[in-house]
Amino acid sequence: MARKKRSSVNALTQLFNRNGVKMVLGLVATGSFAFAFGQEKIQQFVSSATPSNSACLDQFYRDVPPYLMKESLNKHSYPLCFNGFNVMYSGVSKTPLWVAEALTPTRLSQKIPREDSFHEETRVNTSHRALLSDYRASGYDRGHMAPNADMPTKVSQFDSFSLANMVPQAPKNNQQVWRELEEATRAIVTKQKLDVYLVTGPVFASKKLKTIGKGVIVPTATYKAVYIPKTGAAGAYYAPNDNSLQVKVVSICYLEEQLSINLFPQLSEEQKRNTYQLPLKATAVKANKPIEYANWDAESQCAEDVENSKLQAMQKQFSRSGGSTTDTAQTKPNAGAVVDANTQDAIVKQLIESLLQYILQLLK
Repeated sequence: MARKKRSSVNALTQLFNRNGVKMVLGLVATGSFAFAFGQEKIQQFVSSATPSNSACLDQFYRDVPPYLMKESLNKHSYPLCFNGFNVMYSGVSKTPLWVAEALTPTRLSQKIPREDSFHEETRVNTSHRALLSDYRASGYDRGHMAPNADMPTKVSQFDSFSLANMVPQAPKNNQQVWRELEEATRAIVTKQKLDVYLVTGPVFASKKLKTIGKGVIVPTATYKAVYIPKTGAAGAYYAPNDNSLQVKVVSICYLEEQLSINLFPQLSEEQKRNTYQLPLKATAVKANKPIEYANWDAESQCAEDVENSKLQAMQKQFSRSGGSTTDTAQTKPNAGAVVDANTQDAIVKQLIESLLQYILQLLK
């Protein structure tokens, strides 16, 4: 019996010597890698999941957010600070009212591959939140207002897929017209080496508005207001939210009248009435050819000036880490300091993918 036991042990030892060392080393290496990678990634996400106060305000021209001029627009509104852009979200329309971002040559020099991660915004109260199910089989795309291609990091890219950054967009409007306008604004930055401030969002210009899902309102049009400080060029794209492929360039004052929003409070009325020939495609942007002046809008009603105290109060809303809501009962102090479920999912997903790649390399 003792001999049998010894021979069994010897056999196992030989088998282990042939294959086990590699397995153990692989497991040890994988475990060490998992720990190190996990620590690094979690720290990365925790530190960057909450944008700093200055980073939030940097997305606005002269650090001043757009201002809602109608009290009704403020109902169930949520000022949300994301990595790389800011949103004024409406719990009434379940879409953003505006999305602001600052594009710079440095920002757009950092390119990352697209990784879709559409998700619901957990900082918004459940009853006001757009749901993934709202868009399914609706006939409308989940249209980014701050586009994924503007994002220089994994964290900002993940943020851009929040439904708080989306509107129901007609497929051709989203996939052709809007894509080309987004490419054109990036071309201004990259080809002409200019900083560009953008405010993008939906227009609700009909008495009877269509909804999808559980109350997500479909906009009648989408807009993108543009201001280039170095040259003074200003104007806005305005595109019907249908498959007509139509788009026009209007003044910022024209938009402000339609929206009841002061899009750039730090600009004068004269600056907002000046309208430039904004490019409709990236190919129209030339490195050494400034955007030409188009016309003066003498007819539209510009938004009224806003008191400094009100602008400062709005700045404070966006300097709160992680965003806030004007429904004070739902405001969560230090909410941004906690990594929410969506971000945790992103960490786990990246961790698993990297581990699998590492294990495959070991097996080779």
